[in-house]
Amino acid sequence: MLKRIVFLSFFTLAFGTVLAQNINGFRTENVADQLDLEAQFEARLSADNLDSWMQRLAAEPHWVGTEYGKENAEWMMEQFKSWGYDTKIETYHILFPYPKIRELKLLGPEPYQATLKAVPVEGDPYTAQGDALLPSYNAFSTDGDVEAELVFVNYGIPSDYEELEKLGIDVKGKIVIAKYYGSWRGIKPKLAAEKGAIGCIIYSDPEDDGYVRGDVYPVGAFKNKTGVQRGSVMDMPLYPGDVLTPGYAATKDAKRLDRDKAPTITKIPVLPISYEDAQPLLAALGGPVAPDSWKGGLPLTYHIGPGPARVHLKLEFDWKITPAHNVIATLKGRTYPDQWVMRGNHHDAWVHGANDPVSGMIALMEEARVIGELAKQGKRPKRTIVYAAWDAEEPGLIGSTEWVEDHEDELQEKLVAYVNTDGNGRGFFRAGGSHTLQSMVREVADAVKDPQTGVSIKERRVAAQMVNGGDNSFTLSALGSGSDYTPFIQHAGIASLNIGFGGENAGGEYHTIYDTYPHYKRFKDPEFAYGVTLANAAGRIVLRIANADVLPFEFKQWQSTVEGYLKEVMDETDKKRKAVEKHNKLVAQNAYQLAADPRKPFVKPELKEAVPYLDFSPLQNSLAQLGQRIEELEGLELESLPANKQEALNKALKETEQVLTESSGLPRRPWFRHQLYAPGFYTGYGVKTLPGVREAIEQNNWKEAQQQIEKLSGTFLAMDAHLKKLISLAE
Repeated sequence: MLKRIVFLSFFTLAFGTVLAQNINGFRTENVADQLDLEAQFEARLSADNLDSWMQRLAAEPHWVGTEYGKENAEWMMEQFKSWGYDTKIETYHILFPYPKIRELKLLGPEPYQATLKAVPVEGDPYTAQGDALLPSYNAFSTDGDVEAELVFVNYGIPSDYEELEKLGIDVKGKIVIAKYYGSWRGIKPKLAAEKGAIGCIIYSDPEDDGYVRGDVYPVGAFKNKTGVQRGSVMDMPLYPGDVLTPGYAATKDAKRLDRDKAPTITKIPVLPISYEDAQPLLAALGGPVAPDSWKGGLPLTYHIGPGPARVHLKLEFDWKITPAHNVIATLKGRTYPDQWVMRGNHHDAWVHGANDPVSGMIALMEEARVIGELAKQGKRPKRTIVYAAWDAEEPGLIGSTEWVEDHEDELQEKLVAYVNTDGNGRGFFRAGGSHTLQSMVREVADAVKDPQTGVSIKERRVAAQMVNGGDNSFTLSALGSGSDYTPFIQHAGIASLNIGFGGENAGGEYHTIYDTYPHYKRFKDPEFAYGVTLANAAGRIVLRIANADVLPFEFKQWQSTVEGYLKEVMDETDKKRKAVEKHNKLVAQNAYQLAADPRKPFVKPELKEAVPYLDFSPLQNSLAQLGQRIEELEGLELESLPANKQEALNKALKETEQVLTESSGLPRRPWFRHQLYAPGFYTGYGVKTLPGVREAIEQNNWKEAQQQIEKLSGTFLAMDAHLKKLISLAE
């Protein structure tokens, strides 16, 4: 007899019914078998495999289009096949620019020729591979040959340009130099171009990523003076993937945009440099001394300019159509072969990529090996598991995006959830994703032990939160962009997770020639203990979704999270209104002076546009209605569920995330369809929750804000109808 189940999340069992043995989605009589399977899975994980596989995959540079990248893909395909997976390579043909000319000169006051070259270091032979190393550059910078005065713009984010405006400094017709960090790198040239700049230079300041943080490589983990962070500057907040095939797959014969019509290529040339090359440029600047918050770690006085420093920047690229090889490995489910759980990590790197991405890729491979081994012994999962090794992630999430665009209809029909990893380190469990999966992930995190402390990875993370002033809750962060989950959740509407470990593995190797096996072994995860822990956590998540009697989606925490997002948006609107009212009152009293320098003449500030009272009631009402529906779900109790009803319920549950998308997408970027989560238009990777409403408010576009409130309310009403359907299927 099936014991009575409290319907918290469609067979999410009440804690305490069978002590600590109830787990989301499983009937009582099936819990012991699942936990036994997970114990067998964990016992077979091997750190030695991770070590040897990293040495194999990171032995040579393997950016997209390289011969070694192709060899890696073929080698991984053979491994998956040997573990019992039906494996193939799916190739797409994408635009990828390789640098031909990179020149940066300080013309005066004292001339300087930038070296644009990182030096090999003693004890790391991988850094001495010479011409095999990819030159440092920013992919999808446009070609350009520009000369102008230089202006220092701090991190080059919107608030920095507001500061420049207060100081009366205009970057129009100038070349800007910005620090890495503060935002995703692609926002820096995007915003600079919008402000009228004709070129952009990005450097890593030692305060953020160098000797101020700690000893530099090879003595310590941090960036030495010649290290340069490569990376894409594609305008991914518009759309990721191949720049010439927006919204559809870059197959061999696909129709392509003309390159000069591709909107995600930068409008101005942009080049990354080391802090060794940046120092002479910054030292040559005059003008106002930078604000204290702008000052970095170089031994100089930080000035803003413009000039007298004048620079010449010349860039030219070889724009080639390049093959990108995705490895797709499938283990067919024994009961529900047309319900898929997918797991992915990318395999391409800017250079060797030991940390990014190989540390995550080898954890995925080890988890796939063990699951395949268990399947051969008669423990095949109920649902189909698909493993993916993506190519061309680094230049713009291209391999995964093209694959999703190519298979979108099938994925929306079959794929239950996508679980992503990228580079991995050691320390604290980091998890973000669809909040319907939060309860299930919390249970898994409670079951996996931290290798350093012996407590669960959930306990360790919660303890760190409390030490840093947070609470004792375990929650998922919202997903913006930055890795291969993006096309799944943001475009196709597939419930997604992104997990990994970090916090105790800081260093300056990111996207440099120093991201090598020796660096990883010394400073990241020397025993691959956290690689095994990542495989353990991700594998358990995959196995629980794959074997659940009813898919482990939960809505009460989802509702609470969304209500929190709405409160944030409403509070931010009130805050803006009060700030504008205070400003205008002071202006009216002629008692408000922006200029901090008393030597400057007083200029009376202009009145700001009043912030209207937006009508949030459609969102408040639709969320309240959703809350009532979720209470109905929680109140349901089931003695049994016939197989046909269970299958119908699972099929409907699988479609939940799609209900939260809208075919017209977000304003000015229709590729991004999800109405709850999106990367910010001016943050890049950073998430904006309730993005249509939130960004309209941030941009003072009040008409659009009200329109987006109505649109989002429609999404919530559609979710209400979806939950009503689930109730009818479960009754």
